Amino acid sequence: MLSPLGSIVALLCGTAFLLTASGLHGLLLPLRGQAEGFPTAALGALGTAWAIGFVAGCFLGPRLVRRAGHVRAFGAFAALGAIVALLSGMWIDSIGWVLLRVFTGFVMAGAFMVIESWLNEKSTNENRGTVFGIYMMVTYAALTTGQMMVAFGDVSNTMLFMTTGILFCLALIPTAVSKAVTPQPLAEVSLDLKGLYANSPVAFIGCVLIGMANGAWGTLGAVYGGEIGISTLQIATMMSLAVLAGAAFQLPAGRISDRIDRRFVIAAAAFGSGVIGLLILLTAPRNGAFVIAMTAVYGAFAYTLYSIIVAHANDHAASQDFVKVSSGLLFLYGFGTMLGPLLGGVLMEWMRPESLFLTTALAHFALGAYTLLRITRRAPVPVEDREAFKTLPSERAATPQAAVLDPRSDGEVEAEPVE
Repeated sequence: MLSPLGSIVALLCGTAFLLTASGLHGLLLPLRGQAEGFPTAALGALGTAWAIGFVAGCFLGPRLVRRAGHVRAFGAFAALGAIVALLSGMWIDSIGWVLLRVFTGFVMAGAFMVIESWLNEKSTNENRGTVFGIYMMVTYAALTTGQMMVAFGDVSNTMLFMTTGILFCLALIPTAVSKAVTPQPLAEVSLDLKGLYANSPVAFIGCVLIGMANGAWGTLGAVYGGEIGISTLQIATMMSLAVLAGAAFQLPAGRISDRIDRRFVIAAAAFGSGVIGLLILLTAPRNGAFVIAMTAVYGAFAYTLYSIIVAHANDHAASQDFVKVSSGLLFLYGFGTMLGPLLGGVLMEWMRPESLFLTTALAHFALGAYTLLRITRRAPVPVEDREAFKTLPSERAATPQAAVLDPRSDGEVEAEPVE
């Protein structure tokens, strides 16, 4: 066990630098944009642009990696990420940032696909669960570290943008000097939306709605914090704790869903998220500690939904279709993240900062209501026919290759030949 894990230490170090850079850049942009007086709708468009680039990268990334090879492709992705981060600090313009954010999303998708396929290559059926778990830990720790770094810098100058560029450059060094064997070619992504809906209507609709809510919060949460007057440290803590609370709550919620109809857990978490969002909307809290506590509870409900949705969908799918189903759901989630930040930005600009939670509450209540409707239309999968729930890494750092790495898959995926 130690030898295989030791062989991925360098790769995980590169992953940590990459995700730290992503977390820092993702929180820095809305805070600096707000300080520059950018319209809230334009700040919301940053999240939409990132999602467009990320989804495009999941489709086009495999072809680029095949032509250049994993090491050179990853180096190119990381270098482009550094260039975009530095340009963002030099070119302070809302439209320019939206354009650059598309490239950031593309870069992150390509880099993640290389990392996840490389980890899969180094995994066996015996240690896949351990590798996947370590990858999750690195994901959450690095994203949180990147977000918290904002609190210890000045968003009004270029230093944090330069730091982001340095972190992107550091990410390419471990893989560049590694002697590891190049992984097998990445598989092309194929979608069967009709089949996905037939497999699980709740998962199909749910991933779009969850993407809308999480995309709005992930992009505009920092803007909300700035507009209500809490400090940069409190904003960074708020954003980090929301995600970490969701990660911590995944396992107990998932274990409950192993024992009852998962759709009841999905509905409960969706309504819980909606209720917390409405409470924040109606009470408009301004005390930093109270806001952090409320948003942490919100995150505990909201960020556990995607993992349970994936488990529910795979309860209805054949075991050999796990990768295809999970990949399709990820793209539906990505589509939702394109819509949520736009809607949230418009509502916040027209109304007040708490209108961000009107966006998330609408999505979560719609999911809860639709899930309850589907419970009356379709019988649950018997408990004995379900696979045990598995936690998932942050959707913001997951590509179809993550589904191949997941212990529920066999680690095998066929790649299309290069044309």
